[in-house]
Amino acid sequence: MQEIRDRLFELQDLDYKDFHSRLMPTIDKDLIIGVRTPALKKLAKDLFREDAEKVRLFMNNLPHKYYEENNLHGAFIGLMAKTTAEALDLINEFLPYVDNWATCDSLPPKILSKDLNAVRSRIMPWIDSDETYRVRFAIVTLLGYFLDEAFEKEDLGVLAKIESEEYYINMAIAWYYSFALIKQYDKTIGLFEKNVLSKWVHNKSIQKAIESYRVAPEIKDYLRSLRRR
Repeated sequence: MQEIRDRLFELQDLDYKDFHSRLMPTIDKDLIIGVRTPALKKLAKDLFREDAEKVRLFMNNLPHKYYEENNLHGAFIGLMAKTTAEALDLINEFLPYVDNWATCDSLPPKILSKDLNAVRSRIMPWIDSDETYRVRFAIVTLLGYFLDEAFEKEDLGVLAKIESEEYYINMAIAWYYSFALIKQYDKTIGLFEKNVLSKWVHNKSIQKAIESYRVAPEIKDYLRSLRRR
């Protein structure tokens, strides 16, 4: 909707656009307005408070043209959803239109933590999707919500079975395993000792884990020894 688009352009920062476009190689630079995240989130709250019905119309008007319109849509999900199930429904409707990692990774609203059983049952089938960012969303959600008290060792094997040529899926898997090495080391290290993962994911996971200050030096040394040539 033009009014919402105009509000976004009022917040345009051309220097930020130039910087951020380099992080988004899959998005045409002309489709990036250049709105900093704090300003976008504030705009989302203002718009939702001013006219929730107009926000709903905007969310139904898919696909959006600009990158920031997609991010605004994601922010609206977090503001609109009153339950975990409602948030998941809204995410499910939006995911086919998500076309970049940043919008995807910003989607999980805090309300998902209210019912992790519902989240797990909903997202696990998405891992088998042929939509790149539906798969990535499922992986990122597992990383964000299911590596602490809600961790299930079976998840390690589920992600290990993913075979994809998509960089943004494989990168998400590597991030997941790097955090699994940090948070669930004893249950995760066997995958690396047995070379279960693809070489790229294996080595990238180790790289990211080694970069973390939460990994002890002796563990970093051992992980280095497990790198595949």
